[in-house]
Amino acid sequence: QVQLVESGGGLVQAGGSLRLSCAAFGRTFSNYPAGWFLQAPGKEREFVAAISWSGGSTYYADSVKGRFSISRDNAKNTVYLQINSLKPEDTAVYYCAFQKRPVDMGNYYDEKQYDNWGQGTQVTVSS
Repeated sequence: QVQLVESGGGLVQAGGSLRLSCAAFGRTFSNYPAGWFLQAPGKEREFVAAISWSGGSTYYADSVKGRFSISRDNAKNTVYLQINSLKPEDTAVYYCAFQKRPVDMGNYYDEKQYDNWGQGTQVTVSS
């Protein structure tokens, strides 16, 4: 059974940093594009970042460019999200997912392109 486990969230002060991890079990995702999404309280889930299967291409929402960095270690079947210069508005549950098809990336900002979602990890930023 496929399972994605997010970790690394927590409570931090504004300006701090976190590194989120997404470890996959039950299936090898080394040739699948991956992404991170967030969902703030009372709002719909929205795109944060995406990465190609090899890690050679990355994409970011305008709101996080320059502060967030997505990466992956295919040998560990794991995707990461480094978050720097945290702002209170970054507070949300962060979810990782892999796209439905391998190698070629669909629209990276469209959550309908993704499958095998994790349960999420909470990030809370205090002012």
